[in-house]
Amino acid sequence: MDSDVITTLKILIIGESGVGKSSLLLRFTDDNFDPQQTLTIGVDFKTKKLTVDGNTVKLAIWDTAGQERFRTLTPSYYRDAQGAILVYDVSSYATFAKLEMWLNELETYSTKRNIVKMIVGNKIDVHNREVPREEAMNFARRYKTLYIEASAKTKHGVQSAFEELVHKIIQTPGLWESFNDHIQVGDKDHPPSSTCSYCVLT
Repeated sequence: MDSDVITTLKILIIGESGVGKSSLLLRFTDDNFDPQQTLTIGVDFKTKKLTVDGNTVKLAIWDTAGQERFRTLTPSYYRDAQGAILVYDVSSYATFAKLEMWLNELETYSTKRNIVKMIVGNKIDVHNREVPREEAMNFARRYKTLYIEASAKTKHGVQSAFEELVHKIIQTPGLWESFNDHIQVGDKDHPPSSTCSYCVLT
């Protein structure tokens, strides 16, 4: 029944506890938002088909708890992932400050040398913002990651975040084996030779 799917991509959602990782996942996969969303215990997993550049892929999305007591799950969680979404809460500078730690962990445990990374500033619907957009953009530039701001509550930026991440994975040689034999990349709109090391989406 997945005859239209050309590959399955493993996507991770990581970040501190309470930043809205599960809410982003639920909004993307089920178009649902639960203001009483409970904290993830261990690991959650969902799948969704997504069409990007005319190609349909199946996303296997892993959402993990941000608490230290679940760190023993880390090695298997990171294995073979092609993309990672690192989430922070724009109203909590402490969660933004921890992004470097999460990037280091990703570098340590990822088995894909060129895994595509995207930083997502979540909860832009709140009024007490603590992380300036420009500071977050500069951080993304420094670590050569994609960047987008989103709100799981209002849906703003959620779909775009996953689409842009998948597009970049498609444009990254070596993240899959048989994929290149079948895929037709959207060269016209997104040339793979682009020197842009990160993108800010609005």
